[in-house]
This record gives sequence, structure tokens and C-alpha cells, in this order.
Amino acid sequence: MSQDDHILLIPGPICVSEAVREAQSIQSLSHTSPAFISIFQSALKDLRKLFKSTNEKDQGVVVAGSGTLGWDITASNLVYPGDNVLVLSTGFFSDSFADCLRVYGANVDVITAPVGDSVAISEVEKALASKKYSVITVTHVDTSTAVVSDIEAVAATAKKISPETLIVVDGVCSVGVENIEFTKWGLDYVLSASQKAIGVPSGLSVGFLSERAIKRALERPVQSSFFASLQRWLPNLINFEAGKPSYFATPAIQTVNALRVSLKEILEGGLDARFQKNKEVSQKFKKDLADLGISIVPVKPEVAASGLTAAYFPEGIDGAKFIASVYQKGVIVAGGIHKDLVGKYFRVGHMGVSALDPKLGHIDAAVRAIKEALEEQGFKK
Repeated sequence: MSQDDHILLIPGPICVSEAVREAQSIQSLSHTSPAFISIFQSALKDLRKLFKSTNEKDQGVVVAGSGTLGWDITASNLVYPGDNVLVLSTGFFSDSFADCLRVYGANVDVITAPVGDSVAISEVEKALASKKYSVITVTHVDTSTAVVSDIEAVAATAKKISPETLIVVDGVCSVGVENIEFTKWGLDYVLSASQKAIGVPSGLSVGFLSERAIKRALERPVQSSFFASLQRWLPNLINFEAGKPSYFATPAIQTVNALRVSLKEILEGGLDARFQKNKEVSQKFKKDLADLGISIVPVKPEVAASGLTAAYFPEGIDGAKFIASVYQKGVIVAGGIHKDLVGKYFRVGHMGVSALDPKLGHIDAAVRAIKEALEEQGFKK
């Protein structure tokens, strides 16, 4: 059985819709042609709706690359060498963001939450009051733990205690599945990627910038990156959204077209209804796991993400054999990557069409495969 025959339920890349697959397979276009300008303009305009931005001076960012590029964009544009940056860590990817910031010369302080929990707001308050931070970063959903952080509360705390601090959100595993009120909450940069809940093949770094984040990037006296420079990208993106040809680096033509189609699908029927449906699917899946005797990594329901589940192997279960058995039953899930939980847990993505199109039967198939894999090792609740 090849991977093409399997249901892909890792936390990204995810299965994409047929319409998105078709959009990804169009013939190449000139990146300055009217056809592509229209495609890119549509995608950038719809990004505003996805992020719920009401400030026309905010700007969507779509650049060929991965979600990791968003870290470099943050570090090379919004953080100056020697700046203090506060990182709220809920897992592997939060820590990796901190590592990226250090590469660019930031002085990084990290507040690490207990495994399976988010950082307490009281800790954020204490840190922000202790020194001046140019930027605070929070990973909305850390894919290593499936913990969701309350970015609204973090942003409100920063606004109250340190209003000059830029608020940067790693939304790689949250954009498209968790609610984000960019303008209302006063966020400055949300970075994401195409291959998770946005529902597009991998290849795009997708994000959204506030007016004040743009100002800081444009005022940066010395550039520390070429490809990640917003001083180079912003004129390009602004022109495309205005329907004008522009060039800095060749965009990923087909993937931008797939993004255009996926954003139409996401917005159809309303964002809030979509988020609620995904939450219900997530809650049912977690209940199904609990019924099988499997506990999850997040320590309480309010910090459990809607787009994926991180779950412990029951006692006595060989994790590698379990994941291999699930694979043999036609479902691909992921192992765990948190340094404190190596070999102790697995992760299942439930985003996009796999979660929202019940006719596909992807989530039910995952539950069956997990149940049978446990039974093969003699596990009974």
C-alpha cells in the first residue's frame, strides 16, 4: 500500500480539496500577466477577511517559502540587533522561534509553560513589567503539544502593560481553524503557512502585518536579510493587491492560485461557523480517544487545540509499532517531537476537508485504525 492510498492525518501537510488540487495544476502563467495579477489580487484581498482585518493599511504577506520563513521575517524586519524579545513557549516550535530570533542578534527571554499547558497571564504581566521588550511572540497552537494559547488575553496584557511592544503570533497551526481577530485584538504580525488549516499544498509563507509593524520594518536602518526583507516585499504585495504588476522575486504561481481557491472555500459559509464545526469535530475525536482509554497531552479542555490532537500512548503500548499499524490500516499519523515526551505520544491532525467534509470519512477511519492498532497489542481499557 503506497502513501497515495492513505488518509493523511498528520498536523500538516493535510489533504486538500479537489478544487484546490485542480487549481494547483494549472499551466504556468507569466507572473506579470493580467491573469496572474487577478489571481494574486483575489488571494490578498481574501486574506484580509480571513484575518478579520478592518484597517486598510494592514497588509497580507504571501511569499514562496515555509512557515519557518515567517520567523525570519519577524527577526530580520521587526527586531533590531540587541532588542529584547519575550517568547512564550508551549513546545518545540515556540523554542525554535526563539532560536531563530537569537540568530539575528535578539536578546531573548523565554517563559516556558508546563508541558501540556499555556503560559499563565500572570507570568506575562510580570515579565512585561520587568523590562522593555520590543516584541512579544506567542505560538497560537504549538504543533508539538497541541496546546492553544489565548492570544486575545496575551495581546490585551501587552497593550495594558507595554503598549509599544509589537505582538507577533505564530499561527502556522491555527490560521484557518482557530479564530483570529487581527484588528480587534491589536495584533502586529501573524505568520502562517499554506499546508495546514489554510488547506493548500506546502510552499507558501502566509501572514498578515499591522500598520505599525510595517512602519517599524520600513524604518529599519540596516537590513539583515535580502529575500526576507519587507522593504523589498511590501511594494510588491501592495501593487499586486491593487491590481498592478510588480516584481521582486518570482512568486509560486500555481500555489498562489491554489491559495485563492482555498480562501474562497474557507470564507464560504462564514468563518465562525467553520471554526465551530472544526471545534466540534475535535471534541468528538478527543472523546473517542478517551473512550478507547487514551489521554491527551493538553491538561485541560480550554488549552486543547481544534486542529490537531496530541495523545499519549497507553501504558504497555509500543509507540513505533502502533504508528506502523495505523499506517497499515490506511491512515498516516505523526509521532511526537517534544523533547520531554519522546516516544510517549502521537499526533493526529483534523483540519480542512478531512475534518469538515464528513462524506470523506477520514476522522472515523482514524478512530477505527487507532482502535484496531491498540487491540493488536492486547490493550483493553
